[in-house]
Amino acid sequence: MSGPALDTRKLAAARLWATDRMPYLAGALFGCTIRADDGGGTIAVDRTWQIRADPRVVDELAVEQLGRLFLHLAGHVIRDHAGRAERLAVAAAGARSRWNRCADAEINDDLVISDCVPAVAPDLPGHLGCDEGLLAEQYYDAAEDGPRHWDCGAGADACPRPGDGGGCIDGQQAELLRLGVAAEIKRHHGREPGTVPGGWVRWAESVLPSRIDWRRVLAAEVRSAVAAVAGQVDYSYRRPPRRAHLNPDVVMPTLFRPVPEVAIVCDTSGSMHERLLARALAEVEAVLGRAGLRQVRVLAVDTAVQAVRRVSRATQVDLSGGGGTDMGTGIAAAAALRPRPTVVIVLTDGYTPWPDAPPVGMRVVVGLLAEGDDAAEWPPPTWARTVLIEDPALH
Repeated sequence: MSGPALDTRKLAAARLWATDRMPYLAGALFGCTIRADDGGGTIAVDRTWQIRADPRVVDELAVEQLGRLFLHLAGHVIRDHAGRAERLAVAAAGARSRWNRCADAEINDDLVISDCVPAVAPDLPGHLGCDEGLLAEQYYDAAEDGPRHWDCGAGADACPRPGDGGGCIDGQQAELLRLGVAAEIKRHHGREPGTVPGGWVRWAESVLPSRIDWRRVLAAEVRSAVAAVAGQVDYSYRRPPRRAHLNPDVVMPTLFRPVPEVAIVCDTSGSMHERLLARALAEVEAVLGRAGLRQVRVLAVDTAVQAVRRVSRATQVDLSGGGGTDMGTGIAAAAALRPRPTVVIVLTDGYTPWPDAPPVGMRVVVGLLAEGDDAAEWPPPTWARTVLIEDPALH
């Protein structure tokens, strides 16, 4: 016998309430899927951005309280509290409840300004005996012990629950969603300063690409190469010209204008983690949009070419790999593509050997994903145009 159904109208009203309060989080609020979890006893989010909601709990909460809870749960997945919990080995330490409270305090610190702290998950920095404006990791080190008021799910502590994994957001899509939310926060803050809590603004600045606008550098390189190719007009006998009927006794050539081709060699070795890949691909997508290119070919490369795919957006990219690194292999594979690329963009952390000589007739732009000072030990070749993509967490 099936359990009670979710009140979908109430859930929709709660989501709209939350969006009205914090419109810059709309992408995340509507990116989350909601499914019934009869008997679960909570409303929680997992790592695939699925909200599992016990219908009885939904019935008990008013629309406004549900909206506050949706903002709170979205905050967990936006700020990747699950990934951060894994890095702290929260599950191994048996400290899931403590981490959940600390993560709640990090989120609620920014929700309190808009009167959006959920009554069911009320922890604030003061409840932990800590100062305001800190990160969950800092609260985790210093917090006073206390009970967890609400189980926010695996999206908060990375510990799977029964029924998890039904959402449609994978790791790469999650990073792209986070980038979109961060961009909306910056845009909203720019239009209406003071309306976005400071913690959200700082978070957006930490995940968005470096203040050095490497998109402009890459866009300039792409546009320059595109213009060079676009100017290479020649004659071809492959097809007759439109006015061939005017002189049928003479075979006339037609003007031929090559179509510019751009390829992206993406380092998918073990040293390239998911966040760097997603952020870099999102930025390249924006650059290619500025250059007016509808599609590019992306090569996933570690020590060998793992996948080649023509894509029109970053979510279509296949990032297979995970072994060692040799970007020379990727550049050679790009040069062998037909039609041959005019520009090759290499996205890498720099831990790779490079060819001694440049490929003939191709421009190479290296997007160097720097983390600390280590990237300087692996300098790209002087024959490539190198753009340093600094780690925004260091600023």
